[in-house]
Amino acid sequence: MTTSAPPPKTDSDVTRLEQIQELLDRDSWREAADLLRKLPPAEVAHVLEALPLTQRQILWDLLDTDQDGETLMELTENVRNELVQNMDQEEIVDAAQQMDVDDLADFIQELPVDVTREILESLDEQDRRRLETVLSYPEDTAGGLMNTDTVTVRPDVTLDVVLRYLRQLGDRVPRNTDQLFVTNREDKYLGTLRLADLVTHDPQQTVAEVMSLGVQPFNAYADADDVARRFEQYDLLSAPVVDDDGRLVGRITVDDVVDLIREQGEHQFMGSAGLSEDEDMFAPVAVSARRRAVWLGINLATAFLASWVIGHFQETLDKIVALAVLMPIVASMGGVGGTQTLTLAIRGIALGQLSGKNALYLVIKELAVAAINGIIWAVVVGLIAGYWFHSTDIALVIGAAMIINLIAAAVTGAVLPLLLEKLGIDPALAGGVLLTTVTDVVGFLSFLGLATLFLL
Repeated sequence: MTTSAPPPKTDSDVTRLEQIQELLDRDSWREAADLLRKLPPAEVAHVLEALPLTQRQILWDLLDTDQDGETLMELTENVRNELVQNMDQEEIVDAAQQMDVDDLADFIQELPVDVTREILESLDEQDRRRLETVLSYPEDTAGGLMNTDTVTVRPDVTLDVVLRYLRQLGDRVPRNTDQLFVTNREDKYLGTLRLADLVTHDPQQTVAEVMSLGVQPFNAYADADDVARRFEQYDLLSAPVVDDDGRLVGRITVDDVVDLIREQGEHQFMGSAGLSEDEDMFAPVAVSARRRAVWLGINLATAFLASWVIGHFQETLDKIVALAVLMPIVASMGGVGGTQTLTLAIRGIALGQLSGKNALYLVIKELAVAAINGIIWAVVVGLIAGYWFHSTDIALVIGAAMIINLIAAAVTGAVLPLLLEKLGIDPALAGGVLLTTVTDVVGFLSFLGLATLFLL
């Protein structure tokens, strides 16, 4: 006697991911693909990233939708590359034709030369020129972020003419269009015409009478981080991008900036653990092991350095066993205090609020904070240690060591990110490991050194 598997729960009971996982557990691959096909690209990408490699690949092969291009761009880079490697050339070209020019510019740089050539040949002349324009700028600049789809108008035409022009364009008006860009006959940027102003003013007024001069354009080579900051500060929905001669070359929209800010946040969060923001949760074991082995090796080297310092005080530890019990407290407190300062400094660099010019003020402020906290917690730990081991000398030694380590941690946490950035090393990736080394070494050296001087 056989029993049928229970039907999947309804949307109100479980998430889409849980529904699809239930279907996969029942080997209902077609049903799962049909359900996934009804979801928007962002949700499809979310589900695919949450599935093990085999299930992910089978579902992707079954999808075959006209949203493959959009879905691929919603995936993290590692997951996208893994899926693309198993797609044939025709499928890649079809997916590429569904992408916006700015997304296609990012996508095409990761493909083999022969596939790239076929994609370029499949584009019409206008799209090919637009793509070449975006590709001519570095990825981390305004030009690399922009989309070349813009609607431009001349300052001498009436609003009625503009309205008729937009009706004629119809569905060809780019998505997320909140304003039109005003240019002269040489395509030089002059200002913007908000859609709200277009529909609320007298149709017989000219664009020049209604246009706004307040939206400053981005130079195509402006740093992407500066773009994100300005969008955040001024609550922009879109902004023009110009070349060195002031000619309009494209626009940046808020959805591009949101993606950039999200990537920056993920980079800092994952970087603190030595991982890439594109890390695939279900990447092959060998790949994940290889990536993490580097940082484990670096951490091991720093751990040996701390152990080497401890080894120099073996005689002191043999004579005063209490030091071995209390020693981790000093290093741990320094690590926490230093991490707080390090995080603050990395955030300041990311937001453009910290540089070599104002770093001294941060160092002084963090020194003061470390001194206050050091004294407070030195008293607390000293009282506990003194009562525990019935020794005033041990209480004084651990209190002094804690103050020294917290101050060293504060200075390191403030200065290290700036130093790493100047050397071209990502502070989010390397800062934590190096800070831990400093706080461990200084903590052990100060505690055991003071103990050797005053307790033996």
